[in-house]
Amino acid sequence: MPSPHSLLIGFLTVFFGTCTLFTTTAFAQNFDKVEIKTEKLSPTTYVLYGSGGNIGLSIGDDAVFLVDDQYAPLTPKITAAIQALTNKPVQFVLNTHWHGDHAGGNENFRKTGTVIIAHDNTRKRLSVEQFLVHINRKIPASSDAALPVVTFSSDMTFHINGDEVFVFHMPKAHTDGDAVIHFRKSNVVHMGDTLWHNIYPVIDSRAGGTPEGMIAAADRVLALSDDKTKIIAGHGPLASKSDLKAYRDMLATTADRVRAMVKEGKKLDEVLAAKPTTEFDERWGRGFFTAARFIEMLFGAYATASPANPASLANPHGAAK
Repeated sequence: MPSPHSLLIGFLTVFFGTCTLFTTTAFAQNFDKVEIKTEKLSPTTYVLYGSGGNIGLSIGDDAVFLVDDQYAPLTPKITAAIQALTNKPVQFVLNTHWHGDHAGGNENFRKTGTVIIAHDNTRKRLSVEQFLVHINRKIPASSDAALPVVTFSSDMTFHINGDEVFVFHMPKAHTDGDAVIHFRKSNVVHMGDTLWHNIYPVIDSRAGGTPEGMIAAADRVLALSDDKTKIIAGHGPLASKSDLKAYRDMLATTADRVRAMVKEGKKLDEVLAAKPTTEFDERWGRGFFTAARFIEMLFGAYATASPANPASLANPHGAAK
């Protein structure tokens, strides 16, 4: 039987070969047909959908504030979508993490005078060569012009556009540098890739991501949300608090089930045969990201961690099995 590590590599290679997420370059994608669609969420906040991670946007008297900037070739289209709303330049771009479908446009925006902001770990990962296991490819360090010029370690607040934009770090979630952005007065939250709406989530364990961190991110946003909160996912449509709760319970339940089976010494084929995601597949398992791929990813994370890191096999969630 292949090692858990090789199984995880194989899964991610297939998955990311299909959707080309996480890369700092666009590879062979054709962006000519991509349309940037805009949805207004409050008097000052918007979400932009294109190719790659969903973009958050705040426009007001003080500044144009962007959350993520997708791929570099899309910068003109993103800029045009913003200019349809305001003639002001983008003053700030905040990266939710380092992957190229979220931070690929950094250099283009910096050339226009935009200030790029990110967590400390995001800048660190952008500034040195990375190796992406899922595509078996080295990613060169970003140019100095693409690096964030302002970083934070725990949290920071922007008082702009009549809003309080609170940014906080969620450690060991999708990566080790994830930022979640809470537009407090607008009652809007951008979760980056700590939330995948109606899609089984992907966790970049090579970059410090863990299922436990993903669940912790969901718990924190649930605690600050109400029934009217609008939640921007890294991928997928706009979500509500009830959507996030369902996602959190799905992830915690499936992670706990797979962890328990790994702890019992079960092999991958036995875990797959047990179908630990059955009741969730209708909602999250459609399309290219199948339940089997999600299970393989969880299995790889826990099997690779054990026995060197036995604490990772504890059950920290209390979710129903």
